[in-house]
Amino acid sequence: MILAGLRSLDSVSGSSYYSQLMEKLQLGSSELISGKDSVLIDLSSWHKSTLAPKIEIIQSSIENRHLLGFRYYSPSSDGKRKIEPYYLIFRWSSWYVWGYCLSRKDYRLFKLDRMLEVMETEKEFVCREVEMPDLSDEKIFKGKPLKIKILFSKDVKWRLIEEFGIDSFTETDEGKLLFTSEFSDEENLISWLMTFEDKAEILEPKKIRNRIGKLLKKMSEMY
Repeated sequence: MILAGLRSLDSVSGSSYYSQLMEKLQLGSSELISGKDSVLIDLSSWHKSTLAPKIEIIQSSIENRHLLGFRYYSPSSDGKRKIEPYYLIFRWSSWYVWGYCLSRKDYRLFKLDRMLEVMETEKEFVCREVEMPDLSDEKIFKGKPLKIKILFSKDVKWRLIEEFGIDSFTETDEGKLLFTSEFSDEENLISWLMTFEDKAEILEPKKIRNRIGKLLKKMSEMY
């Protein structure tokens, strides 16, 4: 079953759109698909050569009620997993599988780009009473979100508007942009900040500011 973004897109032109979409994915095609005359959707990906076979295997496992095995790479560790797969999900330009993880004894969301050695096992499982997965950021990104304040140069206003909206910042008397928001975790925040080079200064939280200072010192020594 495919949820989230694909469910809403499917309503554009019904089952014919869904069939066309799955055909493109299984062929690994990056061609545009059309929902209506005025709607074009490009699902091409850097991982398109490996993504389509994974989707096909996962679909088969879900339909056959077979356990799905794979090696998973996460920021904290990597290792082999087996899950009862229930939903194939497209969310914010990435593909995921939602299932019951046998090692964690709980439901988990796994990103397809981090999955290798994906295989449908012969072992069947009894389908659980599964609720629709909670795809909110609070559920996907565990832990308390970081409240942040960042001072940006005005020439990156377009990026803040594109990524967070016009209400995400205020202009200071000095002509800079004071950005306030929440972030899911430190690693994503630091990676995002580095893309702005010297056009962003984080004010809060202090621990991230200090961490970035140490990181920049190490980088200057490296280069």
